[in-house]
Amino acid sequence: MITRRTTLGLLASAFLPGAVRAGMIEPEYLRPYLRAQRLPGLNERVPVNPRVVNLAAMGRKPGRYGGTVRMIIGSQKDIRLMTIYGYARLVGYDENLVLQPDILESFDVQEGRIFTFKLREGHKWSDGANLTSNDFRYVWEDVVLNKDLRKGGLPTYFLADGKPPVFEVLDPLTVRYTWETPNPDFLPNLAAASPATLVLPFHYMWQFHKKYQDDFRIAALMKEQRVKKWADLHIKMSRTYRPENPDLPTLDPWRNRTAPPAEQFIFERNPYFHRVDENGLQLPYVDRFVLNVSSSNIIAAKTGAGEADLQANGIDFVDYSFLKEAEKRYPVKVNLWKNSRGARVTLLPNLNVGDQVWRKFIIDARFRRALSLAINRHEINMVIFYGLGREVADSPLPESVLYKEEYAKAWANFDPDKANALLDEIGLDKRDSSGMRLLPDGRVAQIVVETAGESTLETDVLELVTDHWRSIGIPLFIKTSQREVMTNRALGGEVMMSMWFGMENGIPTPEMNPSQLAPTMDDQLQWPAWGLNFLSGDTMASKPDIEEVRQLSALLEEWRHTAETSEKTRIWHAMLSIYTDQVFSIGIGNGTLQPLLRSARLQNVPAEGFYAFEPTSYLGVYMPDTFWYSDEVS
Repeated sequence: MITRRTTLGLLASAFLPGAVRAGMIEPEYLRPYLRAQRLPGLNERVPVNPRVVNLAAMGRKPGRYGGTVRMIIGSQKDIRLMTIYGYARLVGYDENLVLQPDILESFDVQEGRIFTFKLREGHKWSDGANLTSNDFRYVWEDVVLNKDLRKGGLPTYFLADGKPPVFEVLDPLTVRYTWETPNPDFLPNLAAASPATLVLPFHYMWQFHKKYQDDFRIAALMKEQRVKKWADLHIKMSRTYRPENPDLPTLDPWRNRTAPPAEQFIFERNPYFHRVDENGLQLPYVDRFVLNVSSSNIIAAKTGAGEADLQANGIDFVDYSFLKEAEKRYPVKVNLWKNSRGARVTLLPNLNVGDQVWRKFIIDARFRRALSLAINRHEINMVIFYGLGREVADSPLPESVLYKEEYAKAWANFDPDKANALLDEIGLDKRDSSGMRLLPDGRVAQIVVETAGESTLETDVLELVTDHWRSIGIPLFIKTSQREVMTNRALGGEVMMSMWFGMENGIPTPEMNPSQLAPTMDDQLQWPAWGLNFLSGDTMASKPDIEEVRQLSALLEEWRHTAETSEKTRIWHAMLSIYTDQVFSIGIGNGTLQPLLRSARLQNVPAEGFYAFEPTSYLGVYMPDTFWYSDEVS
């Protein structure tokens, strides 16, 4: 038996020298609380062994306390950006996408199935209560295993070969999860933008749980929070990913101080945050984030009008020139980060479409290949992205260790003659008087492409694709609707094709779950019904009836059962080969650029980076808690 031990935790967190610890400087923002004796001193607020972030070693400047960062969000739900940007995780990625302990002091993995987590002594929640093993026990015993709270069963990250782990509390600071077989997805789920929930503050949450609270008080709390079931009360009060409850203790760098509904949300520094810089200054440097709610379609205009100090959400490459002009009027800087999705935009033929005449063609790989070959990606790149994108399929970027040129080029060259030949070959060889192809039932072979209408970039791209496909006899009609409506209609088989992003993670490593390449979610627009079948444990919808899709699902199961990096790598390549050759998504290009606007005084914001939900958590892995305000612009 091969034993694999992970000791990155011990290597990644140097202990704070005693001399520096003795000279810790208090944030000025907290001094009123200290004078009123509402907070203990910094020495008592940080763990005995805090996580030391050596900024100089990272090529950045140690900073100073103070300041407020303004951001604009499109809805109240977008306060989740603070959880994503704050990126406090039990285990998280660094900028090189290597897993390391963060909230944990260390972690140890044996045989890919035995995970031992050690907490930092003296680590506290944002209200000053100790973080202990009991907070993990509460989640496992009283939340995960509670049928009222988990009616859909255990989350997939808690299952290996369909079986849950044995959970143990080894001591007040150590817990262990043990599976019978490897669970390679466990640590990546902890490091995700929307992370697995293993820990909640028991000292706060017990009051909303029927096991610990009396029925009379539970009923009063339900009435106060306007819910009808105690489980709904618990869920509402425990949300960590979308931090709507200001009273919920957190481990994030900033804590929400505003209850919804509101037009402005204020996040203040967490006085017990566990990270410090090499000089002993507790992170975060910035005292407050102020999030102003606005309509999504005017975020770019407001950003260009000087109403934001740090903005990436709600703006796109089409806004770049306008935002650069703002540099002349306001003390701001606009940088371009690389979008790390497998494709900035992609066309997703719905393999579960209800129209059986159309489905005969959509499930035929030759049809998808023909549509891909008919797209002039060079023209789109030049017109839409000013020639700055890569004219490739939906595939990993060159920066990924899994990159292969064959994936990038799969059916992505512009070849309308080959496209025409493929369409003739599959039986779409009859045309009407205007040259448009006809379906076997006599209908014009018009493809309706649906979009969520969240960006003009999508419709701009589709206008060009309309011309490309018309030249091979396939007319295109653009239909715009809301995101939720579109995904629901796709699941019901009413959507023929949609436009969305490509692979969420275009810079994967073998250790990351390849589930984006197989049906695993009901919002995967190329096979939503098969994704629902997977999510429901084969109780809803039907299984895939295409051999190549079944192969992808089988390979994904193989990945879930291995702890060896070499095997994970082999599986990733096998899945990428099938996915790109079968053109399950028609990627139009990747490596496109994402504007990021910052105050010219805000330091340590990288000039370049990868911008995507996964795996970088947008700005998260670049540690916004280390951003700070200087007196001078740069």
